[in-house]
Amino acid sequence: MILSFINIKIYSIDLSWIAILLCAIPIIYNSILALIYEHDIKADILVSIVIIASIFTGEIFAAGEIAVIMEIGGLLEEITVSTTQLRIEKLIELQPTTATIINKNNEEKINALNLKENNIIKIRPGEIVPADGIIIKGISTIDQSIITGESIPVDKTINDEVYAGTINNQGTLIVKVTKDGKENSLQKLIKMIEDINTDDSKIVRQADKWANYIVVMSLTIAILTYIFTGRITNAVTVLVVFCPCALILATPTAIVAAIGNLSKYGILLKNAEKLESIHTIEHIIFDKTGTITTGIPKVTEEVTLLNDTEEFLKITASLESYSEHPLAKTIVNHYHEKYPDKELYEVDDFNMEISMGISGNINNKPCIVGNEKLFKKHNIKIPIIKDIDKNQILSSTITYTYYDNQFLGILLIQDTPRENVKYTMNNLKSNGYDPILLTGDNENVAKNIASPVGINTVESNCIPETKLNYVEKIQDNGEQVLMVGDGVNDVLAMSKSDVGIAMGDVGSDIPISSADAVFINDEIKFLPYLLHISKKTLKTINRGIAFAMTLNIIAVIFGIIGILTPITGALVHNIGSVIVIIFAALIFKEKPDKFLSNNLERI
Repeated sequence: MILSFINIKIYSIDLSWIAILLCAIPIIYNSILALIYEHDIKADILVSIVIIASIFTGEIFAAGEIAVIMEIGGLLEEITVSTTQLRIEKLIELQPTTATIINKNNEEKINALNLKENNIIKIRPGEIVPADGIIIKGISTIDQSIITGESIPVDKTINDEVYAGTINNQGTLIVKVTKDGKENSLQKLIKMIEDINTDDSKIVRQADKWANYIVVMSLTIAILTYIFTGRITNAVTVLVVFCPCALILATPTAIVAAIGNLSKYGILLKNAEKLESIHTIEHIIFDKTGTITTGIPKVTEEVTLLNDTEEFLKITASLESYSEHPLAKTIVNHYHEKYPDKELYEVDDFNMEISMGISGNINNKPCIVGNEKLFKKHNIKIPIIKDIDKNQILSSTITYTYYDNQFLGILLIQDTPRENVKYTMNNLKSNGYDPILLTGDNENVAKNIASPVGINTVESNCIPETKLNYVEKIQDNGEQVLMVGDGVNDVLAMSKSDVGIAMGDVGSDIPISSADAVFINDEIKFLPYLLHISKKTLKTINRGIAFAMTLNIIAVIFGIIGILTPITGALVHNIGSVIVIIFAALIFKEKPDKFLSNNLERI
């Protein structure tokens, strides 16, 4: 096109023909196919008419110029409109392929999907639970965050339920299967996700929404121009300046700028269409663990009964250092953070009592660290905890340390809120959003987290179906909802929500694959900025379209009276396209600073 503009030719052939062959023919071909087979009138129909009319009137440069501009816009659109499909195979990987079934005192390995109700199975430490069932023998701690989202493993004993896909951390369990292998919790989760993943649609360009009107108007005005002026050139000029390049480029260019801007700050928007959905959101649902909280248990309270905190923590951490339990690591890390240069004691005769605690000898003196169950077993009366808020006690995991026939102290362990999450919630509420917390934890834990950060609406004891039903209930009222989560237990609700957002660092691959956006920075405080960018992008698109339409109307008038020719008309409307692109590209320069401060900002 540049060589053609400076009048360089090869064997007297205008080089604009190369642009027409490479760019115009695909546009014309695809628009005809859409019209014939889909009965779909898009803005590309008008572009095709303009290109053909320009060629027949000898305006080869104008035809090539329009084709090139359109293909650039198409390329931008292809880049921005890609939709990420749910990676169901990642969920399938969580389903163990085999299970150990007990039949008349004999053990046999079978396909986990072939398990039937009432089968008796053995689950060893470290194995994934192959089916839903009830424990009939054994005690253990189960990591069931994949189903409920609970950050701390749950103690399980006889008559307690276990779910497929959860992890048996410690003791060997004998379980009676309550659901067939193909109907277990994990398989149900996979099936429900597949059912939801049927409503994907491509982003619709604003120009295509108005295609019928644009085509009819442009052809009508061009025909009337020819009738009243008798000049085919004027009619072609009208078609050229009416060509909706700026309208077509307004949407993808703004979206490219928005996606690029967000990516600079660790926000990956995977579904461009959702930018349009985000700005109409009314309710925002949050998971607790790994979203509102860090997902990492911490010691939140130390109660020293003998006024020697360091010795109490050293003895506790020394014994816990021999355990593989996640809470043991939390306690050991807590000690090393407070006393980084101090070493731990050696431990003899270490013993683990699953679901209750641990024991051993330190400096030849007996030591016991564990929960209330452990001390009841040993007939040791535990001390009454004073001067600690009752709600904090109810929402914490409590560990007692008993050494040399006396209690040394008590530790309270909790999953703690993320830094500055309170400011994020206040910002959202000040802008009219309704933050909601859905969690698999109990009511006390949920409220103890929600209240300090400013979330008033709380639903506890939620399994994936509960969260899904909550989202559907909101949508049934004609309102839109955004869901933020980090675990597999959030995938159903995230997928059904109008917009799903995954926390990238803490979350697993499955919610990340399923979400419309991912906070790779693992910072929930960027949520108000995402909402701001969404609204700004839509405003930019609409303003760009308004400008392009105004310019087109003026250019049409000049084309009718003969002031513009097809070539000058093409240049004018391409100048409009450039202005629209530059205006849209300014979104890339936006910064989130004002949304990350403690001051409330309008989104």
